[in-house]
Formats: sequence, structure tokens, C-alpha cells
Amino acid sequence: MPITSLCLFCGSRPGTASGHSALADRFGAMCAARGLTLVYGGGGNGLMGSAARAALAGGGRVVGIIPETLIAAEVAQVGLTELIVTATLHERKAIMFARSDAIVVLPGGIGTMDELFEVMTWRNLGLHAKPIFLLGGTFWQPFMDLLGHLDRAGFAYPGLFALLEPVVGVEQLAARLDTHGR
Repeated sequence: MPITSLCLFCGSRPGTASGHSALADRFGAMCAARGLTLVYGGGGNGLMGSAARAALAGGGRVVGIIPETLIAAEVAQVGLTELIVTATLHERKAIMFARSDAIVVLPGGIGTMDELFEVMTWRNLGLHAKPIFLLGGTFWQPFMDLLGHLDRAGFAYPGLFALLEPVVGVEQLAARLDTHGR
């Protein structure tokens, strides 16, 4: 199945490493250049805002999905192709997932981790087969170490590491998207 839309989970803050915002910009620009719809949390702050603005600047289609309670806190991004306001975070995640063919996760905090673990769990249970990509280089090493710990401690199902794929940069992500049917 061709990948035409990407769900982006990432921080509503920029983080302390200057490279994260640049990575979000490159990701958004890549979405626009490849004609991929960017489906994300609808905010204008942090990495999510950077990615959305870069996609819009490149002429891309950007769909934001934001809970009503976060419109002020995450400062809903203006100028989106489409903005969907939900009642809850659960509804936000469900719509983001439903409107996308693959998931890309950039650095973020506990909200990003919640989103990542949820789609990993759904995939582990066989509820979907959408690829999940971790984009952010060394940021993800402690997370991968945690997964290794869960595996060594006997709490992981076989195939844990097949649930997601770390990619080094936007170019490697683009190449992997090509192999997934684009």
C-alpha cells in the first residue's frame, strides 16, 4: 500500500539540542517535497510547529488535530490545510492514527512517549501493520536501551524490535518510505 500520509508524534517544546528543530524543519520540507500529507497534533510550538510550518512553506498539505483543552497551551498553528478540534487526547490520537499510513516519531517528552508506546502496543497486538519510524539519531538510544532491558528481563514479546525502525536522518527515512510501497 503506498504511503501518502505520515502521522508525526513529537515534542511541543523545542528541546535543548539545536539540531532537533532543524530536523523537524527538514522532515516537514521532505513531506511537502514528496507530496505526503503531514498529520500531527495541531500545535504551533516546539518541534511539531517547526515541522508543520516547514511543510506548509513547501506547499504541503498539513492536517492538525488538537484537543479543545490544548488550543491555548499548544497554541494551535494557523494556516493549516485542515484543523480538527477534538474533545479528548484519546480522540486526537485515534484520528491521527486513522488519517495516516505510517508513523514518524521525533524527539519529545512524556506525551510523545505515550503516543509511541500506544502505537507500538497496537502493532504488537496485531491491530495494525503501519511502519513506525524513530527519527532523531542518538536521542533514541536510551529508549532502545530500555526496550533491550525489557527484553532481557523477560517482559517483551518476541519481535519487540521489529515493531519500529530507527532511522538516522530524513534522507534515510525517505529511502525507507520508498521501500514501503511509495
